[in-house]
Amino acid sequence: MSSACPVLDLSSFQEERALLRLREAVREAADRLVDRMTENLFSKKGRTFLELSQALQEARQEFLGDLLGKLIEVQYGDLLKQKVACCPHCGKDVKKSDDVPKNLESLQGTTTITRPYFYCADCRFGFYPLDEALGLCRETKQQDVQKVALELLAEMPFERASELFKKATGISFSDHRMHSLFASFADEVGLEDVIPSAAEIDRRIEEVTAVEGKRPVLVVAVDGAHAPTRPGGGRKEKRGPGEYKEVKGFRLYLPKDDGIVALASWHQATDADSLAGDLKKAAERIDQDKVRIALIGDGAPWLWRAMEGAFPGGRQILDYYHCSEHIHALAREQYKDEPGKALHWVESTMARLSRKGGVSHVLGGLRRMEPRNDDVKELIRKTITYLQNNKKRVHYRGDKIGGYPIGSGGIESANKFICNTRLKRSGAWWLIPNCNNMLKLRCSIYNATFDSVFATYATRVRAKRLLRNA
Repeated sequence: MSSACPVLDLSSFQEERALLRLREAVREAADRLVDRMTENLFSKKGRTFLELSQALQEARQEFLGDLLGKLIEVQYGDLLKQKVACCPHCGKDVKKSDDVPKNLESLQGTTTITRPYFYCADCRFGFYPLDEALGLCRETKQQDVQKVALELLAEMPFERASELFKKATGISFSDHRMHSLFASFADEVGLEDVIPSAAEIDRRIEEVTAVEGKRPVLVVAVDGAHAPTRPGGGRKEKRGPGEYKEVKGFRLYLPKDDGIVALASWHQATDADSLAGDLKKAAERIDQDKVRIALIGDGAPWLWRAMEGAFPGGRQILDYYHCSEHIHALAREQYKDEPGKALHWVESTMARLSRKGGVSHVLGGLRRMEPRNDDVKELIRKTITYLQNNKKRVHYRGDKIGGYPIGSGGIESANKFICNTRLKRSGAWWLIPNCNNMLKLRCSIYNATFDSVFATYATRVRAKRLLRNA
């Protein structure tokens, strides 16, 4: 009777050895840290809390940078010792040409690795297998550093972002290099990346549906803001006068009792047709059968064309507050010396507009109104034209009953926190491409897609690098 031979689990054995090596690496790095702290930190007395904290921060980065190098050695020891590698292009086995050091700057600190370099003479292609396995950037500053830098400069001027980055991380990142990173990032991403995926939008819709117990309202709002722009040209060339250009944008969101659930925002200094095309692309990611659609805007024809083209079945609602501004402006001029009468007329007019068929009654009253002068006469004419053009969009009482919003506060706030907060700074004048690139970055942050957008950017940069070297 024979007994089966025991099977040795080599993978488990190798994992255990790697874990032991990792523990030893951590102990070695910790010992070196304690030695440095004993010599440079604990030997000096009388330091303030701030000084102690700053010293520990510096020691922490040295420790973590050292540890990061050890982690790479333990987990990628086979690639560090690699003698032969397969060329990614032709598949030929290539012998190692040299061992080349590379400095890595990350949020954990600075470390140096020495990895093998291979060169395929047939393809004239040089490559580092370890770099590809780790997803390393060609630059010294790695992806985690780049992500933080981009988020900082999305909120503040480049020079200030550089200063705060140095203070917060201990790593120098010049504003010039931030400009280069920003340009590279923006060149690789577009609306398709910045707008959440169809699956993510659907998840957010389902989240609201579960709470509300019915199909939620999808608000589609389009509007324009203004950004200070300047003509192109080199930095040393004389610049022409700056001017404000309209930044057109849209915001898609779901109202809730305690606020809103944002779906997507997109802003660009562009023409109406381009904005309409972008809105259609966003609309294609939404299952419109799962929502009730409200289209909200002021009286500008271009934005209604854009919304109708993307959401042809949406309920069109003229922004209540924009409509109210027209009525108030007329009242101020018609009843200039009678503020009480002006207020009464505004309130009664807006109340009539809220009722079914109220627009026709208001239009009749306006036509019968006796203007006090020619300026008021012209104002009455414009108000009549405005209401006639938007007659089918004024049904505020029905909107409220149906749970539809009647104000465009969502897009107005998006104009403020996406566009104005960053673009309208004292002394800031933007080239149109830079303006649009900054808006891409800020939209990705407020759409909660920045992490995925950055991952896409990093993948495309690596792919282009391989293509260039091929």
